[in-house]
Amino acid sequence: MSLFLNLFFLFTVTAPPESPVEWIGEMVVDVGDIPRHEDFNYVFYFRNLTDEPLLIDNVRASCGCTASDWQSSPILPGEEGSINVTYDAMNGGYFRKNVKVFFRGHRGGHKLWLEGFVES
Repeated sequence: MSLFLNLFFLFTVTAPPESPVEWIGEMVVDVGDIPRHEDFNYVFYFRNLTDEPLLIDNVRASCGCTASDWQSSPILPGEEGSINVTYDAMNGGYFRKNVKVFFRGHRGGHKLWLEGFVES
């Protein structure tokens, strides 16, 4: 019984890791209708909530039609950083694509979404 209580206490007290950033604006963006064969760019902004410089380690796109660009220099505590996401609207119809952002020294990733409709 005491083993059960110890395990229960251990798993209920352990909090999930804190996010190193605060996203400024939406993490899911509806871009509306966009013309076919034209790239659509959107910039996601965040603020460093840690007390140390924060570095974007990697940004992974969910498919080849989505690309990203980010600053390679560290973002100082309290400062803002950004990630530029580009969607290549080569196919008509509805889309919902994401990029997953990873920060050095922090577990897990943050998903940022673009969704909309490519006009034919």
